Amino acid sequence: MYTSNGNYEAFARPKKPERTDNISAVYLVGSGLASLSAAAFLIRDAQLPGNKITILEELPLPGGSLDGIDKDHYGFVIRGGREMENHFECLWDLYRSVPSLEVENASVLDEFYWLNKEDPNSSECRLIHSQGVQSDTDGKFTLTEKGLKEIISLCLTKEDDLQDKRIDEVFSQEFFDSNFWKYWCTMFAFENWHSAMEMRRYLMRFVHHIDGLADFSALKFTKYNQYESLVMPLVDYLTEQGVTVQYNTKVDNIIVNCANNQKIAEKLELIVDGKEQTIELKEDDLVFVTNGSITESSTYGTQTTPAPIPSKEDLGGSWNLWKKLAEQCDEFGHPEKFCENLPSESWVVSATITTLDKKIAPYLENISKRDPYSGRVVTGGIVYSEDSNWRQSYTINRQPHFKKQPKDELVIWFYALCSNKDGNYVKKPITSCTGEEIAKEWLYHIGVPVEKIDDLAKNSVNVVPTYMPFITSYFMPRANGDRPLVVPNGSKNLAFIGNFAETKRDTVFTTEYSVRTAMEAVYELMDVDRGVPEVFASAFDIRTLLRATYYLTDKKTLPEIKVPWLMSKVEKHELKKIQGTFVEELLKDNHLL
Repeated sequence: MYTSNGNYEAFARPKKPERTDNISAVYLVGSGLASLSAAAFLIRDAQLPGNKITILEELPLPGGSLDGIDKDHYGFVIRGGREMENHFECLWDLYRSVPSLEVENASVLDEFYWLNKEDPNSSECRLIHSQGVQSDTDGKFTLTEKGLKEIISLCLTKEDDLQDKRIDEVFSQEFFDSNFWKYWCTMFAFENWHSAMEMRRYLMRFVHHIDGLADFSALKFTKYNQYESLVMPLVDYLTEQGVTVQYNTKVDNIIVNCANNQKIAEKLELIVDGKEQTIELKEDDLVFVTNGSITESSTYGTQTTPAPIPSKEDLGGSWNLWKKLAEQCDEFGHPEKFCENLPSESWVVSATITTLDKKIAPYLENISKRDPYSGRVVTGGIVYSEDSNWRQSYTINRQPHFKKQPKDELVIWFYALCSNKDGNYVKKPITSCTGEEIAKEWLYHIGVPVEKIDDLAKNSVNVVPTYMPFITSYFMPRANGDRPLVVPNGSKNLAFIGNFAETKRDTVFTTEYSVRTAMEAVYELMDVDRGVPEVFASAFDIRTLLRATYYLTDKKTLPEIKVPWLMSKVEKHELKKIQGTFVEELLKDNHLL
């Protein structure tokens, strides 16, 4: 497996690999985006017949963490959503080949591209305070010289030197007091105690979007929830190709022979509809494992009941499987680093808010400056309440967010980064709150008059709280080896895929990471002779770095600012030396002169 750049290989079709005809069966554990993508790459690029592929799913529906459902007796539920951008190279490579369910003779990529061209994303209000008052930040990051130096220092630090380090070990309080951190942590769900290693990856990976951090102009979204817009077309495509998706099937263990510096999966131990089954494997029977899950053990509340708090001992099928694999070989990672000892303050609750009439819409329009019923971009991303004890945010994507959604209803996603503090209006932590109580706290912060809050929360919304004990597990501090390699050293037929597998430079909590690991796994195990698209190398482009400098310093110009990579001030007489040169042209193009 190798990586490549440019459209030479992006548009090429690989020859059929020699191994393809020897493969009798492929098993994919879990039916999240990583598994679905791996199945698609096996068919398209490894040219394996779809009827040789079986996806084993513990739940009765596919999609993993990419969900969106009208849940019986609850209402509309979205546990979250993934932000997307132009340079998700593997994701778009996949979806150019998946037919759209919405537009005839178009791919999912075509549909997505046209939609976001015609209705580009942006936000008119990113931060609010004092019950719906828009913050007067003008998109400025308010980074001090010390905070800016700390960002540069982190980016220049080798990843190996950041093992097990927390974000608050590399940044000072000055950095955390900046608007940059407010934008950053609420957009990406980072907490102070999360991985400095992953924070560095994010800074390097998305430096080309620094200018869009405050207004979300860098982002793109699907027409509907990501289950209907991304999962359903992919499942439909795979089904047409003959892939079997076997539901209500728990993979309890995978027996791997790790002798002689090789790793060969020899047996799958299943529980199917409550009954134990075993599948014996040959060396040319491939197994792709999605190890760990951020939505494992999710529980749901209602308008009148909180979401039950799961037992800490009940890790669920995906985590228990990873632990059993890790016991067989140290190279299979250390799941306990991600699923144990999560801080009590961590984000664990999100909520789906469905408005049942139009009484709340004026308050939402006052903040977003857009008609939420227009069918176009509304908030463009999350709106963060700066003075919320819960550190709460909400977002309204294009409506309807579900195909079956009544036209007068709005579906809103809500989450809170702090789980152990009382609310400002509801004097309870969010983990103890019913849907109605969450609605009250939300209505308070979006500017609904206090005398109207209780009535609207009771009669004008339906709220489904969701408790997700592992939702920020991706970000927990880690060291080399804590996540298994996509294809472990010496593996003949076993690969790990998804956001708890290790691949270079890319960032977790993204659809791209799921698809990238799937592509790498298929290409390496099958020896597909086509390059996996390289992670977009914006951090190595001087033009991008100059542009990021301009925005990180709140649009200051030379010689007013210190050049970050030198951390010294450029004097006026020194600028004369670059007059008439390409360096002057670069600086002017990126607003620094």
